[in-house]
Amino acid sequence: MKKIVLTGGGTAGHVTPNIALLPKLKENGFEISYIGSYTGMEKQLIEEQGIPYYGISSGKLRRYFDIKNFSDPFKVLKGFGQAVGLLRKLKPDVVFSKGGFVSVPVVLAARFLHIPAIIHESDLTPGLANKIAIPAAYKVCCNFPETIPYLPEGKAVLSGSPIRQELLTGNRLSALTLCNFTAEKPVILAVGGSSGSKVLNNALRAVLPKLLKNYQVIHLCGKGNLDASLGSTTGYAQFEYAKSELRDMFALADIVISRAGANSICELLALRKPNILIPLSANASRGDQILNARSFEKQGFSYVLEEENLTSDTLLDAIKQVETNKQVYIDAMAKSKQLDSIDTVIGLINEAAASKSKK
Repeated sequence: MKKIVLTGGGTAGHVTPNIALLPKLKENGFEISYIGSYTGMEKQLIEEQGIPYYGISSGKLRRYFDIKNFSDPFKVLKGFGQAVGLLRKLKPDVVFSKGGFVSVPVVLAARFLHIPAIIHESDLTPGLANKIAIPAAYKVCCNFPETIPYLPEGKAVLSGSPIRQELLTGNRLSALTLCNFTAEKPVILAVGGSSGSKVLNNALRAVLPKLLKNYQVIHLCGKGNLDASLGSTTGYAQFEYAKSELRDMFALADIVISRAGANSICELLALRKPNILIPLSANASRGDQILNARSFEKQGFSYVLEEENLTSDTLLDAIKQVETNKQVYIDAMAKSKQLDSIDTVIGLINEAAASKSKK
């Protein structure tokens, strides 16, 4: 039986694409193991899938001064040694990395042991962890055409992001019942990311009275961000987080308001949902969400509203613009060549595994 080790962690975005690959990997006859950090969110997410999980030491390498910069490199070295030991034990034919700092020692260990490693870079420009790991990679998958010039010649593959296939099988009626909505009004779904967005939450609630005249609103506001005063508002349903219900919410939504994390927007592309992207500001990040959003805007997939320009008036205007041009966005997304990402990635994994067996 062919064997694969998956790695990646730190945020849900570094795990869910790996989870999306599991059914096809099993169908292709792979025995699957996962290497992540000791206590990262990836541990619970992967163990819920029934996949053997192995934790290693993980340190974050920062571009800015932090006292932990003196200790974390030793954690990475320790993680490298642990990864070498695990890979020798597991004997995979290929490693697939979704990024995050826990993946760095795993990919470097794979190169040390002559095991081909495939990396997936979600954002338009590679993050620091992937920059370190890319020289050791067999191939590098990416979501955006603009990413290819940043990658070594001959390694880049425009694949899009693997999307959990269950998201494509949502039931509108289930979401109507869950949210206690009617079928007469269109629905806006607002998603602030796995931990929520205070900026997006406040902006949405500020215009809620006007929105509810014409729309119903599903609001995923993040843990601890429910507003009790709005609990009985007709046409407004707020949740801290959605798991299996998310597919039904997507099926019901006519317009989605979202941050611009790479995996999230690739899900919107696969679902062909007209959307408004409010990327995390450059002050709070390395600016990757802004680049992601602008790429989708350029390709005709999204309306972009910068956080610095977010007001009640600009948000209402954005919703009006997207509502008016819904079909234009849907048609542009339907023409995208990035919709077969799972088959593309699985093809690369099989190719890499075959190259290992020939050595």
